[in-house]
Amino acid sequence: MYVHTPVLLDEVLMYLTPVNPRSLFVDATLGEGGYTFAFLNSFPHITLIGIDRDLSILGIAEKRCAGFGKRSQFLNMWFDEFFKNYSDYHDIYPDRIIFDLGISRFHYEVSGRGFSFAKEEPLDMRLSEELPYSAFDIVNNYPEDDLSALFRDFGEERFARRIARIIVAERAMAPIDNAFLLSEIIKRAVPRSKNYGSKIHPATRCFQALRIEVNSELKRLSGALDGAFNVLEKGGRLGVVSYHSLEDRIVKRFFKLKNSECTCPPEWPVCRCDRVRQGKILTKKPVIAGSEEVKSNHAARSAKLRVIEKVVQRSTL
Repeated sequence: MYVHTPVLLDEVLMYLTPVNPRSLFVDATLGEGGYTFAFLNSFPHITLIGIDRDLSILGIAEKRCAGFGKRSQFLNMWFDEFFKNYSDYHDIYPDRIIFDLGISRFHYEVSGRGFSFAKEEPLDMRLSEELPYSAFDIVNNYPEDDLSALFRDFGEERFARRIARIIVAERAMAPIDNAFLLSEIIKRAVPRSKNYGSKIHPATRCFQALRIEVNSELKRLSGALDGAFNVLEKGGRLGVVSYHSLEDRIVKRFFKLKNSECTCPPEWPVCRCDRVRQGKILTKKPVIAGSEEVKSNHAARSAKLRVIEKVVQRSTL
């Protein structure tokens, strides 16, 4: 069975150690169940809900955690929808929630959906077959200006315009239908003298942008953070592991807002919002992996963990 090693596991266990031995824990991005297995194994009286929209990977997690019996419940859905309609799924509210925003190695190595630019796989990148369009649809149908904006905004790609122009020229001759072909086109588009060196493939940022667009990742994240914080009990903790600046920026701003006592514009002489501080940030700087973990788990190199504790009663929100 394919087994995933979650990043920053020791740090996540430390920050999200339950105070109540019978806590309810929510793993909002279940994946192969790495965090879920660790928490169920480390804290024998907690119960846990695991959420994942990808049915195939959810099945892997269920098998991995089968030995814990009825202590775990697994739901096949988007995390933002789960928190928005939380009371439909559970009548007990959690005091520990974790988000790991990375795409699992399962998707790169096993899924066959074109997440990896090193494989001749169909350009798909959907985490659910119910999504309306795939990466193939975007690459072969978006106008050049839209492709360029996508690579610039969601990939932070400095050669976005040039890459989009060459993609449009290539697809006019034949559809771009697999991940490796697309990666080679992008690689040719990036000037060799200005590439990213050996540490990052020239297609990395564009593939990130396509995946974000296909799965509406950033839009879902904003809604999910708000929903997750709302269902937390007082004293509950929310942890988020992010992997690129777009995600981390959303998390950082959200935590800062919850940690703030006033959201009035700085030019106002008197506070008018009557705001009550809702959270306490526990990680002044994001927690990152040590050198040994990075050596043994390549995915940890860009991971950042942020944690916030809720300081108000759930009923007051």
